[in-house]
Amino acid sequence: MDAPRADAVSRREFLTGAVATVPVAWALALSRPTAGGPTPAARAPLFSISLAEWSLHRALGAGALEHLDFPRTAREEFGLDAVEYVNALFKDRSTDAAYLSELKARCDANGVRSLLIMCDGEGALGDPDPVARRRSVENHHRWVEAARFLGCHSIRVNAQSGGPPDEQRRLAADGLRALTEYAASFGIGVIVENHGGLSSNGAWLASVIRAVDHPGCGTLPDFGNFQVAEGVWYDRYQGVAELMPFAKAVSAKSNRFDEQGRERDTDFLRMMRIVLDAGYRGYVGIEYEGTELPEADGIRATKRLLERVREALSAT
Repeated sequence: MDAPRADAVSRREFLTGAVATVPVAWALALSRPTAGGPTPAARAPLFSISLAEWSLHRALGAGALEHLDFPRTAREEFGLDAVEYVNALFKDRSTDAAYLSELKARCDANGVRSLLIMCDGEGALGDPDPVARRRSVENHHRWVEAARFLGCHSIRVNAQSGGPPDEQRRLAADGLRALTEYAASFGIGVIVENHGGLSSNGAWLASVIRAVDHPGCGTLPDFGNFQVAEGVWYDRYQGVAELMPFAKAVSAKSNRFDEQGRERDTDFLRMMRIVLDAGYRGYVGIEYEGTELPEADGIRATKRLLERVREALSAT
């Protein structure tokens, strides 16, 4: 199992203050540059690549990049046509119609699609206190409305709760169901990420989605967020496999790379096989969270890795 790294800063920590054997074909794919243009058979790509805003949270937090410039940066600096926002990075603008209109205009001007908004800090959707749980659901309403305005398909939320696992399942499902029913009236999905605690137990989170029992509620499997407790990690490959039947988005978490451009903690080829075997053909979001490379370099390294994985899997 993986051990937590002191140099990695998660979204949760930010908000609270707080080599495997490689197949020959895979090694060859990593060693050569990614081909440009269409595939030889002009087939649609196995998956598309988007950029999660958290990958640039240090630049945004330092004022080196403005939130409104994120779509242009995704297109011009990284050649990507789809973005995933983080609510904490424009939290005071969630109901600012002029601001959201400008953000949408900049997306349109750069040919960039808004996919989802990652929502943190709005209370526990599975809070044992029914009043607090209802308040958390209502706190998310503005993000549903912002997502609809921007043209997103979903908001990403957390399945936070308290108590024994079975009780947490019941409470989280209750809050998620209420939020999903509201979001569905706007044509917006509610997707849950494995994001610490019980939510990083793939089997438990899958059981929550089944308990919600609504087509608008699904998952956003993250390749790296499987720490269920201090020093205790859930198997990331098993967890992603358990969450993929409900996936409406996928997060390609990256931190460290070796000299061959492979992610040191996650076998991307193995992981993307799990993703594709589940029938998923949507966007896979780059979420670089490391510190060994500058943010821009980490994003490029993750993009190159995903492109090479896609090329290797397309050839099989």
